[in-house]
Amino acid sequence: MWSVSTSRYAADFKVQQYLGRWFEITKLPAAFERGKCIEANYALRKDGTIEVINKQMETPGTLTPIEGTAVVKNQLEPAKLAVSFSYTSPPGTYWVLYTDYTSVSVVYSCTDVMRLFHVEFAWILARNRTLSEETVSRAERELERAGVQLCRLIPTDQTECDTEL
Repeated sequence: MWSVSTSRYAADFKVQQYLGRWFEITKLPAAFERGKCIEANYALRKDGTIEVINKQMETPGTLTPIEGTAVVKNQLEPAKLAVSFSYTSPPGTYWVLYTDYTSVSVVYSCTDVMRLFHVEFAWILARNRTLSEETVSRAERELERAGVQLCRLIPTDQTECDTEL
């Protein structure tokens, strides 16, 4: 069951423009993201899938990576991707609700775990470690329009991050 409006996603999404490095600005809490300096890098592979490398700093000075794969499941809905970080678990959803490709992206994900409970994730990502208040407000409006409760968002610490790590 989706709590976000299923019709809200970037209908004219262009994967090629989305590729590259994104920094997490704020999110719905996620157990797998406990660090700071969280970032994601997307690169196109020769087979057409997207390499996903997420990193976070759990101990000072060390970015811990995890690698996954994203695929566009339906070319008519390119903003709806499926992402997997393990061969043993089913792919999760990764919907780009809004992006301008150069500064901000708004992403939503939702999973039903064994039909027992529902888990939802949302992120505001940026090409830089900070975003203007105006841009964050714009991104939050996109999440709110999609049905995400803004009061549940928590900021990601992007301070004291060595960009060379």
